[in-house]
Formats: sequence, C-alpha cells, structure tokens
Amino acid sequence: MHFPRPLLRKPSLNWIVLVAALGIVAPRLAHAEAHLLLEADTGKVLEAENATYPWYPASVTKLMTAYVTLKAVKEGRTTLDTLVTVSPTAAAQSPSKMGFRPGTQLTVDNALKMMLVKSANDMAVVLAEGVGGSIDGFSALMNENAQRLGMTQTSYVNPNGLPADGQITSARDLAILARAIIRDLPEYEYFVHIPSIRFGRKVTQNFNKLIGRYPGADGFKTGFICASGYNLVASATRNGKRLIAVVLGASSGQMRAVRAAQMLERGFANNTLAWLRPSLGTVDNLAPIDASPPNLRDEMCGGKRHKPASDEDEDTVASSGGGSTGGDSSMTFFAAGLQPPILKPSELLAAAPAASEPIVVYTGPTRTGAALIAAVAADSDKQASPHRGKKARIAAKKPDAAADPKADGKETGKDAKSDKKSEPKSAAKPATAKHADAKPDNAPKTAEKPVAAAAKPAKPKAVSKPSAKPKSTTSDAQPADQKTTAPRS
Repeated sequence: MHFPRPLLRKPSLNWIVLVAALGIVAPRLAHAEAHLLLEADTGKVLEAENATYPWYPASVTKLMTAYVTLKAVKEGRTTLDTLVTVSPTAAAQSPSKMGFRPGTQLTVDNALKMMLVKSANDMAVVLAEGVGGSIDGFSALMNENAQRLGMTQTSYVNPNGLPADGQITSARDLAILARAIIRDLPEYEYFVHIPSIRFGRKVTQNFNKLIGRYPGADGFKTGFICASGYNLVASATRNGKRLIAVVLGASSGQMRAVRAAQMLERGFANNTLAWLRPSLGTVDNLAPIDASPPNLRDEMCGGKRHKPASDEDEDTVASSGGGSTGGDSSMTFFAAGLQPPILKPSELLAAAPAASEPIVVYTGPTRTGAALIAAVAADSDKQASPHRGKKARIAAKKPDAAADPKADGKETGKDAKSDKKSEPKSAAKPATAKHADAKPDNAPKTAEKPVAAAAKPAKPKAVSKPSAKPKSTTSDAQPADQKTTAPRS
C-alpha cells in the first residue's frame, strides 16, 4: 500500500499554489524533488508535487533539440540523410560526448541516435549548428517552439543542457513537451525509446533505465548536472493507455527511475479509484510558481560526494561482444511479451535490460549493405588504437613512423609528457603511459654502442669517443623531432 509522504518533508502542489495565491514568497525547498504523472492523450494530471517549480533541465533539454530537428525534417527543411559536421565548438563540449574530431561528418539520423541514447553533448551542438546555423540561432528556434507549445516556464540558451543560468524549465513544461513529441511526431517517436546503440566496438545502453526493464516503457530522456540533480522524463503504455512521468532532482540515476516506475505503477493500478481522488485538472492549467530554481550542487556534488558533470552511468556502457545484451529470467518474460513476475520497481530496475539488438550508428553518409559493414569496420579500427591523440595524427601523416618501433617509443614518451600538461589533474593515465614508455625511449641509445665498437675493432680505446658521439646526436635529434610535432596536439 502506498502511504503519502509527510507534507513537511516536501510541500505539496496544493500548498505551493495556496502560498502563491496569498502573495507569500515561495519558500526555498530544503530537499528538492519535483514529480508529475499524467495521461498522455488527455493531459489529465494524476499526481503533482512541485510540478510548476522552476528547475534546471540538464540533458532533458535534448528533447527540445530533437523536437526542433525532427520538425525541420517533417517540414522538408532538412532530411535524416543530411550530413552535418562536427565543428571545433561541438568537439569542445563537456562529456558525455562521442568525442569526434572537428571536420567529422555524419548524418542527422545518426547524430540524433547518439544524442538521445548516449546523451552526447557534442551531437546536440552538431545538430543545432546544422539546423539553426549556430547555437544562438537554434536556441531561438527552441524558445519559439516552447512558446508555441505553452511552455511558459521554459527558456533555452544551449541545445544540450550544460550549466547555464538562463536554461530553465519545470516538470509541467517537460510534460507538455513530451505530449507534443507524441502528438506532432508519431513517425519519428522511435528515436526516444532506442534500447542501445553500437558505435564501432562499443555498445551503449540507453541511460533511461526503464527502457528494456519496466514493462511497456517507451520514452523519453534523462538528465543530470550538479545543480539540477537527476532528472527523467519517462513514458509507458499498457492496454492502450499511455502515461507520462516526470522526475526532477532525484538523488541518483537509479532513484529517478524508481520514482518514475512507482508513479507509473500507481497510475496504471488506480483506475478504479480515480473518482475518489480530487481532480488536479490538466497539465496546461497547472499554475506556475514564481521562484528561482533550486540549486542542488552542494547536495549532489559537494563534500565527499563527488559526481561527474555527466549523465553517463558506468553500467550503461558495455565493451565489444555479442550483438544482444543479456537479461535474467524475469526479463525473458518481458521480451516474450508475457506478464513478468511481480517485482518491486527497485528490483525490476536492478535487473539487466531485456535482450535487444543494438542500433548501429556510424560516421559518414548514409550507407547500406557492404558499404555499411565497411563503415562500421572503419570506426572499429579507429577505436582499436590505444592512443587517439597526437600519436594517432602523426601515424596518419607518417605511416612509416607508425610502423617503426623506435619512432613509436619516442613519440609515445613525448605524448605522455604533453598530455600530462594539457589534461586535467584527474587524468592519471598519461602519467602511466610515460612510465611505460621509458624503456623504449632508452633502447635505441644502448643499441648504438655495439655498432660503434664493431666499426673500429683495431682501436678499442677509441670506442668510447665514437659511441658518445652518436649518443649525443641521437639525444639532440629527439627533442628537435618532438618539438616539431608538439604543436599538433
């Protein structure tokens, strides 16, 4: 049985609306979470808690980026096969991202899949620049669509939801956007419930843990920055009825999914008791709260609770392997379309996702058949290289040097020093690389002494002089060679 949470812990929507009506300044939430559950077709609100409190959207912003892009496709202003290019601005975005180099091209279709499944911030900028010409131009389109849809509490300044003071929304507005995607873009709705993607050798599961775990889950998107907490816009369909759940400010990626699943369960189970509950009206009629968004940075990322500024969870990325992801016995029921065993939401979401074939994504133009296989193989080969920075670029320009173990050892050692200076302090791998490459760096020098000795066998006393001479020549040549390559990093 569900027991309502204490009013003092989280003020209910009715309390907040009453406070606003009396003209009292809205209190700052001590432990902020916002919840909203509604029927997708009618917009009828089934549950609401802080649903109109302003919030930082984080990566759920990408739902509007997808909406604007797919509206452009539907209206013929672009196509899913249109090539878009990774700019230096896109490549410089913070993780989570695909990490492509500037100049890389890919289709709108593949960029959308990468953005919505992996929550790739660089792909959001690629789409924004490709459709709107610039981040500012695309943000204007996002705001125009938000106004048209009645998202009165929303403003956008970037397409990916990375921290920005002017990037604001609410649970109410996100539910309105989710309904618009279902209503306006039914032919493209599959983009918001792809279980996983495969790029080269890497398989990435959808960050929305309900997909493939919660029976009937069919959308939408997750988000996280320190200021917002863990956000989720989710939907599920049972017996022809679709519900939308919005969770903002949860304490973890697992908890936001559990909260959404709990609301969805109540929504599907309480149809017979609906007449007992007071009507909350429709989502469009929920009264906005005039307040500043809660900033959860200290709670989410302060002190010892260090969190990455990314929505990427460790368990959502799998290494190369079979085409399908495994599942337990309860997921076998789900995959077969049968009623799964009755489990608590937390137990259900802790299980592996249902078996599914990852959607293949790739760089370059649209390909099929043998050309697609070749494109996937090319992306896999790029991932196989242990060093993707300066060394990879040098190897591409100097194939002979890449094949030479001596040259490889010298360049790797320099890469480690260069990376150590340019990378943040948290990146400890370059230091290990430097240590590992110390022996190859010295190997050529020790090998030169026997050669010098063999050149003048009649004069053993002179061996030290010729050997010292090549040694100093080699030593001088290394920095000179490295100095010319260093700027390329």
